[in-house]
Amino acid sequence: MAPGHVAYGLRAQYGLLVAPETVMAWERGEQSPSSAELTALAGVLWCSPGELLAEPVTLREHRMARGMDPEDLARRVGLEPGAYLKMEESGRWKGNERQSAALASALKLSLAQFVAVTGKKDELDGLLRSAATTRWQAYVKPLAKLLPVPKSQLERILELLYNEYQQRMVATVSWGGGDSSTWTGDAGREYLEAISERFWSLAGGAG
Repeated sequence: MAPGHVAYGLRAQYGLLVAPETVMAWERGEQSPSSAELTALAGVLWCSPGELLAEPVTLREHRMARGMDPEDLARRVGLEPGAYLKMEESGRWKGNERQSAALASALKLSLAQFVAVTGKKDELDGLLRSAATTRWQAYVKPLAKLLPVPKSQLERILELLYNEYQQRMVATVSWGGGDSSTWTGDAGREYLEAISERFWSLAGGAG
């Protein structure tokens, strides 16, 4: 369908006044349709909203790919629509543990996707590195607030990450003949750099 035909369909079937130039801008990725426009566009093109989107990255894109409006998702998560929209627009999720679990379930997010859409990757990486290099027990509660993962599962994973890191450091010291400077060797650095991916694989939520 040409842009003009799509624009006509949006107007005739859904009462949306969208110019052909706007349809072309959507196609080129220069503009993004609103939730209502995306739903209508999918109807005109006989497909689902998710088929019109590239791999979703942001919270808004995941919501739109599921064909949900903000009010519906806010209700499922247990938030006021205005509070939810503020988080969606800022890219910073501030929901509690129950709301985080509800969000991940409603949008069918993997753990990696949840971390990405809530803007918490840097915070997660920092907590995981600290847990692996110091007392992991102190980081169970902060991570439970950050992620929709049961505390008992977090405890098992953090203990494993800590043990894996320590084993690499002991091996590094052994290779280095006991020189304390080797405690910051490549084996430990490489493990810490990839620790979030290791965490996602252990949690069964890599995506």
